[in-house]
Amino acid sequence: MARKNQSPAVKAPREPGDEYPEKVRILAEGRLVSDRLWNADLAPARQRNWKVRSLFALWMCDVHSIAGYTFAAGLFITGLVGWQVFLALVLGITLVYFLMNFAGTAGQKTGVPYPVLARMSFGLFGANLAALIRALIAIAWYGIQTWLASEAVLVLLFSVWPQLTSLDGPDVPRILGLTPLGWAAFLVLWAVQLLVIRRGMETVRRFQDWAGPAIWVAMFALAIYILAQAGNKFSLSIPGVAPLDGPAALTQFFSAIALTVTYFAALLLNFCDFSRFSPDRKTILRGNFWGLPVNFIAFALVTVVVTAGAASYFTADQYAGQDMFKVITDPVAIVQAIRNPWITIIAAVTFVVATIGINVVANFVSASYDLANVAPHRIDFRRGGLISAVLAILILPWNLFSSPVVIVYFLGGLGALLGPLFGVIFTDFFRIRHQRCKVSDLYHEDENGLYFYTKGWNLKALAALIPAAVVAGVLALVPALQTFLPGGSGLGPYSWFVGAILASLIYYTITRNDARTVRARTEEHD
Repeated sequence: MARKNQSPAVKAPREPGDEYPEKVRILAEGRLVSDRLWNADLAPARQRNWKVRSLFALWMCDVHSIAGYTFAAGLFITGLVGWQVFLALVLGITLVYFLMNFAGTAGQKTGVPYPVLARMSFGLFGANLAALIRALIAIAWYGIQTWLASEAVLVLLFSVWPQLTSLDGPDVPRILGLTPLGWAAFLVLWAVQLLVIRRGMETVRRFQDWAGPAIWVAMFALAIYILAQAGNKFSLSIPGVAPLDGPAALTQFFSAIALTVTYFAALLLNFCDFSRFSPDRKTILRGNFWGLPVNFIAFALVTVVVTAGAASYFTADQYAGQDMFKVITDPVAIVQAIRNPWITIIAAVTFVVATIGINVVANFVSASYDLANVAPHRIDFRRGGLISAVLAILILPWNLFSSPVVIVYFLGGLGALLGPLFGVIFTDFFRIRHQRCKVSDLYHEDENGLYFYTKGWNLKALAALIPAAVVAGVLALVPALQTFLPGGSGLGPYSWFVGAILASLIYYTITRNDARTVRARTEEHD
């Protein structure tokens, strides 16, 4: 409902500097701040203390993880040799760096989190669609990664204290799929992560500032140990994997580049949740440079050394009857195979810290803001985090992960929406609005505001999102399209690019001459 003609509320006395400029402007224009759009956590950032070091540490937490290593090491079994894997990762992360700068600039310039930024393109209430899609993915992967890390810690502890295996054996009764010991490990990791997020974004920043470097030191030490053990046996070729050449190698190489970008697809949407706390664009560019190309190249080197080194010196005794490829692409299995209790204990602690780091960065923060956006007057950032954490238990993530149908079709289908969302949101901000934003209009419901559209929904954004998402979903999910190219690759890895480009083209075509868009480019902005 339009609120333009309502008299502004009488402002209570306040302490100097207690008010937000955006609220002052809304009231000065004779409008009311909507409690369906505003709370202190969704408001533009007032403190800008995320400097280069904090952004660098953020990327260290995100990159150096069990999932990150497994992804990078898994490229070896596609038939690419060490230098090809390394080059594909370098080219992929270079693309991510430039794309992430777009997301970071939008957050820093406006000072708002992802769901509020989405209001510009999807409308004040249509943004909830974009936010909930991101939240569903975040909550599911938060639960899955917490469970995988708890399982990893148990496996490593069993290798040091074998007597504990009796508490987690096949004869031990299960409660909703886990043994009591399994539940204890899962809930401890769950509670530690909740404790970090419940203290707010400043605690997140402080945690990452020490966790990122700590994870990197542990991974670097593991690489040195593996390299020393391999000695002159070290080789970049993986036994049992025939190196590809010609068209087969080329298609797998480009697939690896595309998959590297897709690995960061979720954060490409919500990096603004963090960059909004940075003082200027230069800080973002420098933090991203050290945290993405430089940090990721170092990570790629560690991955190449550890994977190839383990394959070079591990024997049947280390594999203990397990498949070689499963061991060398899983950091938990590699540490277990080393059979050194001190390395095992250090690795267990590192895996816990790494899981907390990546979950907070990639999943927890995003879900907290996304859920707060649904009902700002009832859900703040901390309450959104609590709801996310509870939902991550209720979905029983171990059952999700064990179901190929759920992983491939549910999470894969939602993931195919990330590219189109990126295409619409950032085409709107950079190509349509030329980085001009009236931030105050993001927080009131006056129908004459720039982002009200049709009852709070921008139907043109949906018209661009839906067909692009369908095409991206087909590319990502149809089995026949996954292995028909030379070398066994397919079109699935390119679904993010196709969805983003197609949504961008459609959205730009149908909105560039829209009357509201023209007005938005010429009206006075915050």
